[in-house]
Amino acid sequence: MRFSKIFRVSVVFGTLFLLMASCDDELDTIGEGVVSGEPFITGKVEYDVFAFNKGITAVQTNKLPLYQLGTYNDPVYGKRKASIISQLNLPGTPVTFGDLSQASEDKADSDDSASTVVENETVKEVYLYIPFQLPPSADSDGDGVDDEFENGDDVNDPNSDWDGDGVTDNQERIIGSNPFDPNEDGTGDDFVANSYPQRFDLDSIYGDKTKTFNLTVSRSNYFLRDLDPNSGFEEAQEYYSNQDFSAFIGETLFNGEVAISNEDMLFFKEDDPDTEDVDESTQVDTRLNPGIRVPLDKDFFQQNILDKEGEAELLNQSNFKNFLRGIYLTGTDMEELMFLFNLTEANITITYEYQDYDSETEDTVTAEKDFVLNLLTSSSTTGIVGNAVNVFENELLPTDIANSLDNGENASRIYVKGGATLAEIRLFDEAENGGSEIIDQIKSKKWVINEANLVFYVDRETLDMAGTVVEPPRLYLYNGETSMPLYDAANESGTPATTINPLRYYTNHDGILEKENDLGVKYTIRITEYINDIIVRDSTNAKLALTTTANIGFPNVREAVESGMQKVYYPVMSTVSPLGTVLYGSNVEAGEEAKKLKLEIFYTEAN
Repeated sequence: MRFSKIFRVSVVFGTLFLLMASCDDELDTIGEGVVSGEPFITGKVEYDVFAFNKGITAVQTNKLPLYQLGTYNDPVYGKRKASIISQLNLPGTPVTFGDLSQASEDKADSDDSASTVVENETVKEVYLYIPFQLPPSADSDGDGVDDEFENGDDVNDPNSDWDGDGVTDNQERIIGSNPFDPNEDGTGDDFVANSYPQRFDLDSIYGDKTKTFNLTVSRSNYFLRDLDPNSGFEEAQEYYSNQDFSAFIGETLFNGEVAISNEDMLFFKEDDPDTEDVDESTQVDTRLNPGIRVPLDKDFFQQNILDKEGEAELLNQSNFKNFLRGIYLTGTDMEELMFLFNLTEANITITYEYQDYDSETEDTVTAEKDFVLNLLTSSSTTGIVGNAVNVFENELLPTDIANSLDNGENASRIYVKGGATLAEIRLFDEAENGGSEIIDQIKSKKWVINEANLVFYVDRETLDMAGTVVEPPRLYLYNGETSMPLYDAANESGTPATTINPLRYYTNHDGILEKENDLGVKYTIRITEYINDIIVRDSTNAKLALTTTANIGFPNVREAVESGMQKVYYPVMSTVSPLGTVLYGSNVEAGEEAKKLKLEIFYTEAN
């Protein structure tokens, strides 16, 4: 038996040996170009890249996904003050307050029905609420404590105990007790689950979050058109960041100090006197995410909203927007504090009381309702409905930066600032659509392009000398002639369909800031498919454009105005970001060659 096994193994080995020998004979016959048995060689080559800084005078800022409010003090580029003018939108038309229309109320004296009463709607309170923009997926381990508040390994440990009360964060999440309060572990006699305010990471606020600021809310007397009359009302009206609406500010609706809180706002139920054993007032009725919530002038909304029931002003949206043209938001004492908001989540809530007929008692009782005015609305089918404009007041750029813009020179430094600059990138040759000789050489070598990268090194010396700089987490490189992104979403592993964190979108394409000791070092952008399009598919070597992005999964562009007053297309997600940085260009001085901007190509070539 043992001999037969040895024999079978020997037969198999011999057969494999003969097959290998026959293959070697065939290779010797066919492959005269094979050297030392290696049919392919791999390598890396670097090519010149040319960068040109361009200034942006104004960007289109109506119907944005995010709006800026306050002052961002950029130590490199100077201050930007941002204010907002916004329409208000009725929840529906025609408007009825209380239970009866105004026409029915007017017949109360002559109507034989006892249920027809004069409702006397009266404003009880009015609040403007604008929630802060919250970061996605901020709780990596799902224990109810945002990553911002956890230390080290606790970020990925659901069994950590933040408040040290002997109950893990995850257990507190399950039982509904406060993971930040060592005196609440869910065991007390008076414990009510989930009755505490939750804490959130507020990464959309730039500046000192412990400071208070002064907010002014005013009536706007400027009519924001939805359609452009110069196009015969067939195209959307465009509004730009440098427009001045200060002459159209009306009466003040709120002017006061506001504090920032990273906790949500709790509103508790009213105690039901019929349930003596249960105190409903300890139970949370509703929650609002952290944000700005301030009271507005009640008399203004009584006169301009409730008292207009049944009149033409509230008959339809068009009439209403022409009558009450919107609100104007601006901040003072906000020298180093800026917020990012999604205005489609903002609203004005008018709480009012009215007289209601009670069929049981056959008498009138005081009832209460809310009437909500939205600033903007949004849906997947209609997009953003309504109009709001972000106004930027930018300080003059420092002289060295201003002189580096629009001078036609290959840049030693690339100045990247959301809403203020745009860099033009040319590959292989300084001339527009150049590099044909180099491209032909690559084609003749029949390279397989395995990877192609543009590496942008951060000018740490400039940033560190300026002070504390909030660095853009990602750069965006796109086709400057077609405005299309360079990445192919179908070839990316991290797509918006699988994650809600924008920094996990299109990770193969990259462009994300790489750090050492929490300071930015470089951005690497992979443009392999774009280079293959040029080499293999004879696509045009187009001019590229570089800027920042708050969300690379949103590549839409809008019109902007260059320093020379020419219109260009500019990414929306760069417009909404106040952040900026300084990068090395390709025209660097001696000693800076290691950080020079260059195109690196990794290839395979048949030997």
